[in-house]
Amino acid sequence: MNQPPVIELRGISTRFGSQVVHRDLDLRVEAGQILGLVGGSGSGKTTLLREMLGLLRPTAGSVRLFEVDLADPDGRLQRSVRRRLGMLFQHGALFSALSVFDNIAFPLRELRCLDEDWIRRLVHLKLDMVELAPGHGRLMPAELSGGMVKRVALARALALEPELLLLDEPTAGLDPDRSQNFVDLVAALQQALGLTVVMVTHDLRTLSSLASHIAVLADQRLVACGPKAEVMTVDHPFISGFFGTDRRKLL
Repeated sequence: MNQPPVIELRGISTRFGSQVVHRDLDLRVEAGQILGLVGGSGSGKTTLLREMLGLLRPTAGSVRLFEVDLADPDGRLQRSVRRRLGMLFQHGALFSALSVFDNIAFPLRELRCLDEDWIRRLVHLKLDMVELAPGHGRLMPAELSGGMVKRVALARALALEPELLLLDEPTAGLDPDRSQNFVDLVAALQQALGLTVVMVTHDLRTLSSLASHIAVLADQRLVACGPKAEVMTVDHPFISGFFGTDRRKLL
């Protein structure tokens, strides 16, 4: 028996005034997939990610996570769904006035069901998962390197033990070595935790190293979606220009 998808988008259309971003878009993400979402500037990649997160409602169509429609008015149901996902924003989006420890503890404290001793243990566990020491918890965001900001933001995204992880340009601003180290960390955590991952990226190296599937946004729709090998065979100007002529290097 087939498992239901983790994410299912049906007939998504998105408009901002007279500007059409998405037109009648369908997407299905299965459990355990790592989907790379690519497209040109202004194609609506981050907009689509925000719709998956529930921060933005599409003009038409439905967004379902774990078989729950994000337009369902049941607040308790919506909260239960949102606890099953984590989000890593492009620049980390850490609270600048909070320490590393308190940034990671923030979603745990929002649960209002854990005492501070348990929160401390869980924060230290999350720091260890992203290869940071307990002492890093005392630092403020302004004291962190770009790579450490990414790791702290990832630890916070994983604080509630999510099943779905959304990543917006996870390696943006990192040099090649730190970028590859971060990709390796995400890949190891995905394997260890059985995560489903959707990431927006323009970086071919990240896409090649991490993604199992690719979805391509162009012409206000998904022009290709599937395993990497299948997407590389699609004849479309954006795919040819983005991936280059020797697509075998990405497989």
